[in-house]
Amino acid sequence: MDLELRQLRCLVAIVDEGGFTDAAIALGVSQAAVSRTLASLERALGVRLLRRTSRQVTPTATGLRVVAHARRVLGEVEGLVREAASGQASLRVGYAWSALGRHTLAFQRGWAEAHPGTELELVRVNSATAGLAEGICELGVVRRALDERRDERRFGSAVVGLERRLCALAADDPLARRRSVRLGDLAGRTLLVDRRTGTTTTELWPPGARPATRDTHDVDDWLTEISTGRCVGVTAESTAYQYPRPGVVYRPVRDAEPIAVRLAWWRDDPHPAAPAVIELLTALYRTG
Repeated sequence: MDLELRQLRCLVAIVDEGGFTDAAIALGVSQAAVSRTLASLERALGVRLLRRTSRQVTPTATGLRVVAHARRVLGEVEGLVREAASGQASLRVGYAWSALGRHTLAFQRGWAEAHPGTELELVRVNSATAGLAEGICELGVVRRALDERRDERRFGSAVVGLERRLCALAADDPLARRRSVRLGDLAGRTLLVDRRTGTTTTELWPPGARPATRDTHDVDDWLTEISTGRCVGVTAESTAYQYPRPGVVYRPVRDAEPIAVRLAWWRDDPHPAAPAVIELLTALYRTG
């Protein structure tokens, strides 16, 4: 079945204008063209859509349903055209575990104030590209380097800030009494890691002094397991702001390198808002 937008516009115009003559005027075509277009739509659907008398034109029961669907389709198409033309009708920014930590609210408010015409949505997607590869988001906040063999060919990225590494511990863990810890303090512990999106690997430790590891795939599960005292975790400081949890404390790892926070985008189809997002995030991390 081949339906055309002009057929749907014609049907809606006839109903809205109350007849073929006024619909032709509204569409800028001849009355005969309106009649032919409607007839082709009815043939394509195999149903009668309008009742025509000498005085009025009214939709049939089926016609009412088709008109309602047609309005939705035309509305979606108009929205698609606007977004494609401007590229700024909406902006979805994905993240894996934590968004932007203590900068999250400032980013949301700052964006709304500076770009009221572009709706910002933060979306949690626990994937290596924070939803970019899956087509869920236009931009992604990632905290580990993109895969050189695969992702760097598809995605561009820019570092917008740095975050400290923190150790997550059960509140009654002996290390929790300290103001900070060292990587060596964790060497004999079991480290809970997310290999898909996490920022922590045993390569932070020298060979022969690396902790044992267990896998997790979700920040809530990670926190629940750590609270039992059986495991510890090392994460970006944004996690502490995003996920405070009774029974879990965070302590700085003073001899660990900071984590680079990157904004990533599709290299061959960058969102027009990407430079503005980079500018705002860089300013927030710099002043924060």
